[in-house]
Formats: sequence, C-alpha cells, structure tokens
Amino acid sequence: MNPNSFFLNPLNTILETHSLTKKFGRITAVNDLSFSLSRSSITALLGGNGAGKTTTLSMLLGLLRPSSGEISLFGKDFVKDRFPVLGRMNFSSPYVDLPQRLTVGENLLVYAKLYGVVHPKERIQQVAKSFRLEKLLDQRLRRLSSGQKTRVSLAKSLINEPEFLLLDEPTASLDPDTTVWIREFLQEYRDQRGATILFASHDMREVELLCDEALLMKEGKLVEKGSPQGLLDKYQRNNLEEVFLQVNRKGME
Repeated sequence: MNPNSFFLNPLNTILETHSLTKKFGRITAVNDLSFSLSRSSITALLGGNGAGKTTTLSMLLGLLRPSSGEISLFGKDFVKDRFPVLGRMNFSSPYVDLPQRLTVGENLLVYAKLYGVVHPKERIQQVAKSFRLEKLLDQRLRRLSSGQKTRVSLAKSLINEPEFLLLDEPTASLDPDTTVWIREFLQEYRDQRGATILFASHDMREVELLCDEALLMKEGKLVEKGSPQGLLDKYQRNNLEEVFLQVNRKGME
C-alpha cells in the first residue's frame, strides 16, 4: 500500500481520521478512532462525560498532538503541518472564554485580523447582524449574560467564513427561541457556504433536527454511527435520546 494513499482525499471528503489515538500516561482518552466527514455535511459527535469528545476536538483543532494515527484535512496531513489549513476552519465553545475586558467589537476585530479578513469592519457588522449583536458591540464581554457570550463565540467562529466549523455545545445557555434560529442559521450557512460542521452536543433533539450523521463515542472508541433516522430504525426507538442511552449502557447490565 502506498504510504501516502491515506492523504489522496476523495473530492467530496473534507476530513478523515485513521486510527487516531491519544494517551495521557496510562489513560487512553481516544482509542483507534477512524471516521470521515463529507463536504457540506453536519455531523454530531456524541458521548457521555469522559467519552473522548473534547480530546478528539482538540486534536482536530491542532491543540493536541495525537499519540498515534493520522488526520487528513482538505487533503493535507494535519498532524505534520496544520498551518496551511488553519485559516479555512474555526471553532466555538461556550466553555472557552474570550478576553473579558475587551468589548464585543474589539474581540471580533482581534480575531478578524488574526484570520486575515480583508475587510474586517464590514465583516464584523455582518456577523453582528447575523447573531443580533449590533447593540452589544461596545459592551465589555464580562458584562454580558451567558447566552449573549455564546452568541459572541458563535459570531467569532464565523468571522473568517470557515469551510470547516467545529462547535462544542453551540446552543448552550440559549433560550428556546434563540436556539431555533441559531440552528436554522447553521443550516443556511452550510447550504450557502458548502461548509462542513462537526459539533459536540448533549441535546439529542437538536441532533435529530440538524444532523446528517451522528458519531457516538464511548470510552474513547467510536461505537456507533449513522444518520439519526437510521439509528432510530436500527434500535427501534422513538427518539435519539433512547438510542444514546441504550448504546451507552451496553455492557453495563
């Protein structure tokens, strides 16, 4: 087998992982993880606490180096050289703080410049309008509510119009009405930009409504995958939460 064949990357595939593993001493946080994401798809990464989701996202962001295994992103070897593709991706998490002393506008400007956005002020106005932040641009981040901070984090993640978007609990702290329009916004962004979105969530209803595919991890391993409807049919359950509980509890009886 050609040693470079893994990185030949089919035209419709944005991300591929092969035998991805991360160990912290004697603890294996991610174990032999292999999956791929198609262009213009929305995929959920599911699992209980300690399943390996955050470690997986950290490796896909280049924040952690795998102990072994391979990551191909846009056909490039992301483990060996991530810098050529970092500008084509972005990330949001309500659990990762942006600078609290800066205003919303200052935060967005910093990241616009980091990502080399050509017309940063115009782009900031665009994302501020998309996430209903126009009246908050001059507010310091530390004065905002949790839901407002979540919207700022999402706006930051779209500042460079990424082709690959990683989201950790994208609707955490949002009220039901805001959750609906954020979900619709992400679907519209995917359709218009042709973007690929991978997000971790505990909201199974959100996964059913938003995702093309779900990946379920347990103890660092990928134990199930499929479309939401395919998983419902396979396990003969009424909703994805019941599927999640059944798969997660398997072997515990």
